[in-house]
Amino acid sequence: MPVLKKIWRSLFFGKRFYQLLAGVILLFVVSYGIPWMFYVSVLAIALLLIVVALDFVLLFSNRNPFAVQRILPEKLSNGDENMIHWKIQNNYSFITRLFLIDEFPESWQIRHFKLKAKLEPGGKTILSYSIQPAERGEFFFGNFYLFAKTPVQLLVRRKTYTAGESIKVYPAFLKLRQFEFMAHITDPGNIGYKQVRKTGHSLEFEQIREYVSGDDIRSINWKATGRTGGRLMINSYSDEKSQQVYCIIDKGRAMKMAFEGLSLLDYAVNATLAMSSVAITRQDKAGFISFGEKAGDFLPANHRSAQMAAIVNMLYNLRTKFLESDFAFLHKLIKTSITQRSLLILFTNFESLTALGRQLPYLRNIAKKHLLLVVFFENTSLHELASGEAVSIERLYEKVIAEKFILEKKLIVKELQRYGIAALLTAPEKLSVDIVNKYLQIKARREI
Repeated sequence: MPVLKKIWRSLFFGKRFYQLLAGVILLFVVSYGIPWMFYVSVLAIALLLIVVALDFVLLFSNRNPFAVQRILPEKLSNGDENMIHWKIQNNYSFITRLFLIDEFPESWQIRHFKLKAKLEPGGKTILSYSIQPAERGEFFFGNFYLFAKTPVQLLVRRKTYTAGESIKVYPAFLKLRQFEFMAHITDPGNIGYKQVRKTGHSLEFEQIREYVSGDDIRSINWKATGRTGGRLMINSYSDEKSQQVYCIIDKGRAMKMAFEGLSLLDYAVNATLAMSSVAITRQDKAGFISFGEKAGDFLPANHRSAQMAAIVNMLYNLRTKFLESDFAFLHKLIKTSITQRSLLILFTNFESLTALGRQLPYLRNIAKKHLLLVVFFENTSLHELASGEAVSIERLYEKVIAEKFILEKKLIVKELQRYGIAALLTAPEKLSVDIVNKYLQIKARREI
């Protein structure tokens, strides 16, 4: 009895069965006016039942009709396209049509997933599906199901495969090579930015080479020139290496706003990962700080090989809260823990000058000792509201209010710059590229 119940739960009628059954019913209806059609209808339903019985025997003749394996990557990259594969082998002795349904993590809300295939007897295939996670953390896959049909396609057999497993979604690591490539090909001394010599800044001696037109004559090495018989030689310097670069992420409610399926915190996390990778590639020391309404994470700057893994582990499960962040705590932490002048990249979001005004004293104090870059976000949806013509009073109000908020963001940049604090206002989707470019500009100008 349990066996029959199990078979019944895994058996379904296919679309073709209902089409043929509808045809048989139509024959019975017609037989009311044409009596001899009744016998044709009885014969048709008898043949249908016989074929259904044969289809049933074929479908359930094999206890293990498929060998299936779900192939998950070691980890997934948040916000990027990731591929998941299913390897399937047909153990039936006939051509089989099948489709696969998987139980994805509930929070991903993938509701219309279905993969179809047609396999020869003993045939193999690999089905693939692309997903783009919008959250970091650990997620759980449930069972997956194969629905098989014979060439007759009257019945459908469901086979359940117990395959519960977990996978971790990390910050967007798939694009790291792209940013590392940017760091290698960009020549910081030759990209059109005026170099600024800061007090206390030093350059590292690189080599003595022959003078060429355009070199700074103040760097001529007269002793080396005397030994070469009159050929001018010059000291060549390179940027000071092993400078400290800290990415600081605000975990407060301002970072909970979402764009394109990702929160501002997620964009900041992805940008931090890219920025840290580029900094280490350029032989600088990368560190990380997070803060919210109370103490967060602090990772001292370093350029050792394990530093990226340590940063990823801190970023992996970072979460926002609905409370306002404590910038006083951030100021105290930086003052006591970071003694060397460093580049501090603060990812936060200010929607008004009033919000900035509450935190400005702390930012000014931080900027006295360090090079502080405040990164905050454009509200791209406001640009859509502000564009176009106002065809109604309501649309005019929307347009004016949107323009007011856009202007206020620009005023925030001006206010920060007025106190000597660098600011970067960028769209969330452009954050990673913009912050890496800004870092390369700062290095080119020798501001740290």
